[in-house]
Formats: sequence, C-alpha cells, structure tokens
Amino acid sequence: MADNTTPRLTLDSEPETAAAVQEAPTLTLDGTDAPAAEPEKSAVEPVVVDDSMLTEDEKKQVNDFSQKIDITDSNIVLQYGSAAQKSVSSFSENALSKVRTKDLGAVGQDLTELVVELKGFGTEEKKGFGFFKKSRSKLEVMKAQYAKAETNVEKIAQNLENHQITLMKDVAMFDQMYELNLKYYKELTMYIIAGKKRLAEVRATDLEALRQKAEKSGKAEDAQAYNDMVQMCERFEKKLHDLELTRVISVQMGPQIRLLQNNDTLMVEKIQSSLVNTIPLWKSQMVLALGLEHSRQATAAQAAVTETTNELLKKNADMLKMGTIATAKEAERSVVDIETLQHTNEQLISTLDEVLNIQREGAAKRKAAEAELGRIEGELKQKLMELHK
Repeated sequence: MADNTTPRLTLDSEPETAAAVQEAPTLTLDGTDAPAAEPEKSAVEPVVVDDSMLTEDEKKQVNDFSQKIDITDSNIVLQYGSAAQKSVSSFSENALSKVRTKDLGAVGQDLTELVVELKGFGTEEKKGFGFFKKSRSKLEVMKAQYAKAETNVEKIAQNLENHQITLMKDVAMFDQMYELNLKYYKELTMYIIAGKKRLAEVRATDLEALRQKAEKSGKAEDAQAYNDMVQMCERFEKKLHDLELTRVISVQMGPQIRLLQNNDTLMVEKIQSSLVNTIPLWKSQMVLALGLEHSRQATAAQAAVTETTNELLKKNADMLKMGTIATAKEAERSVVDIETLQHTNEQLISTLDEVLNIQREGAAKRKAAEAELGRIEGELKQKLMELHK
C-alpha cells in the first residue's frame, strides 16, 4: 500500500495528523450490511514487514530515523510511534461513532412507501347502480387515485433526491477516509521497520558488547548493565509489537471503508434507478391505464347496446314464431274436430245400448209382475172360496 506523499516520522507523542483526524469526513453507513461468508481456509503466506514495502525515499528516511532512536531513553521508548497510534485510534473511534449513530432507515422507508404507492393504484373499487354509473365511478376513482398517488410519489421522489445527494457526498468522503487510512498505515509500517532496524543494531552491537564486558570482568555492575540493556530491548520489542497490532487495525480499516462505501454506492444506484426508471415508467403506465379505461367504457357501452338490441330481436322473433304457429294451427283445424265426433258417437252408442238394456229389463220385470199378479189373484180367490164352505 503506497501513498503519493511520504509520511514524516517523529519521536513526539502528538500525532502529526491530529487536525486531519478532526477534519475527517462524516461517516454514513447502511445498516443492512451482511457479513461476508468466510472463504475456505488455505495455507496463507504471512506478511513480513521489511524494506520491500517501502520506496527508495522511504527506505532512506527509515535508515536515517533509525539512527536517532535511543532505546535507553525510557521516554522515547514509551512515546515511540504513539503519534501514529493515536491517529489510528482517533480514526477508528470516529468511524465507530458514526457507525453507531448513522441511520439510513429513512431511505428504506421512503423506498417502501414508494412501492406501496405504485402498487396501490387501481386496487380500490367503488360500487355503483347500473352498468354506466359503475363505469363512470370506476374512472373517477382511478383519476382521484392517480392524483393522490402522483402527489405522494413526487414528495417521496424529492426525499430520495435529498438522500441521494447526501449519500454521494458520503461516497466522496469515504475516498478521503481511505487515503487518510493509507497514510496512517504507511506511517506505522515505517515506524516498525525503523524500530526493528535499530533494535537489531543495538542487540548486535551495544548489547553484545555489554555481554562480553560482563563475562570478562565478572563485576556485578557490568552484569546489571547488561541485564538492564536486555530489559530495554525487550521493552522496545514489546512497543514494536503494539505498533504491529495497531498496523493490523489500520489494514482492516481499508476493506471496511470500501465495504461501507460500496453500500452507500449501491443505495445511490437504487435511488437513481427509482428516480429515472421506476417513477417515469409508472407515470406512463398510469396514463395508459386511464386511456384504456376510457376505451373500455366506450367498448362496454357499445357492447351493452348491441346486446340489448340482440335480446330484443330474439324475443320478437320468438314471439312472432309462436304467434304464427298458433294461427296456422287454428286455421288448419276443422269446425268440429274428428276426435269430438268420435267421442259424441261413442257416447250416443253407449246411450242407446243403455236405453235398450233398460227397456229389456223393464219388459222382463213387467212379465214377472204379470205372473205374480195372476198368482196373487188366484190365492185371493181361493181364500174367499174357503170362507164359505
């Protein structure tokens, strides 16, 4: 990771870029960030922090600076690289505070309201009386809905444009933040390399000389001096380790900034698509819908007239058919139907048969009565004769 400007190393505790940190751009985040899936673990070659990471100018500055490091000075060891550490710490705290306070819920809410408005058009139905009144009511409802939806959509679009401007500024600020983080990263790298160079030199020269002196003299003060130098080297080594940890934090900040920037960029593109594609397309479709409703009503009205005419013609034809057939049947009928004559003849024959039977029974009864009368008369006569004997 390289920067256009070479960082300046210092032994002071105050960070050189404190003002830059204060002026760092305001962070904005998309709260819907999803953690990336972990890739399959494979053998990773560790990164070695050495001169290969530096340019020629940076190498020269590191070599010159390493000669100024006095690891026997506790204050220098304590403050070594703290300027860059404070810069990264302030940078991270600033970013974290913005992550916590940033809320893009308004953007999501506006987009949701936009979808509701676009989908809600034409869903409401009004009841009317009769075909034509129902059609007029539906058209009036559509017009009213369109007017209301258009007003709401324009308001939402204005809000989205404001969000888009803010997000575009944030995207530009993320670029500035990324470059600032590169500078901190490079400073830490140079501090670490310079410190390692100086530590190696001290251990190879001063520390080795003290060890040899203590071994030769056998004096306690020489052994103590050697032990003190060992402790100082270890303390300085721990300080370099702290710088390496801070450097890793700076390394991690790079992709994190890009991820946040990418989220805002995607949101800007989503808003742009809604403004230049979705909303104009919706408006054109609404105009078509109103025009189609006009055509549908005219077609439906004509269809209703045609249907009514056809129904009347069918009914008239049916009535004419029925009347014609009835008239024809009556015209073809005789004055007296044959069935009526047959029935009358059958009834007449039946009547004559019954009269004949009645006459026969009457004759038989009269003949029987005549015989009975003769018998009665004979009995009476016989009885009278018996009375005078």
